[in-house]
Amino acid sequence: QVQLVESGGGLVQAGGSLRLSCAASGRTFSTYVMGWFRQASGKEREFVAAISWRGGSTNYADSVKGRFAISRDNAKNTVYLQMNSLKPEDTAVYYCAAKPGGLRTVVALYDSWGQGTQVTVSS
Repeated sequence: QVQLVESGGGLVQAGGSLRLSCAASGRTFSTYVMGWFRQASGKEREFVAAISWRGGSTNYADSVKGRFAISRDNAKNTVYLQMNSLKPEDTAVYYCAAKPGGLRTVVALYDSWGQGTQVTVSS
């Protein structure tokens, strides 16, 4: 497992942008698939985006395609989520997560989680 700490959340107006960061500890970061998930109040945690260990493959939820971009810097043990054209429905706590093996979208397959960072989009 790796330890994960998210940052970069905040309050933004609709149409604005935020960039989330997730700093990981552990020498094996570069071998993990990294994902971003979110959980809105009263709803289940859902997949947002994921990136392969080399960064060559990515996957996005349909709701964020074309607006969000996931990237990683293995030299800095950090994964990012650039969020553009934000909408009020993007309001949620955003979590960074890690898993060994292949790129997947299922919450239960990720075994390391950060504490989450709040993103609030006002209309």
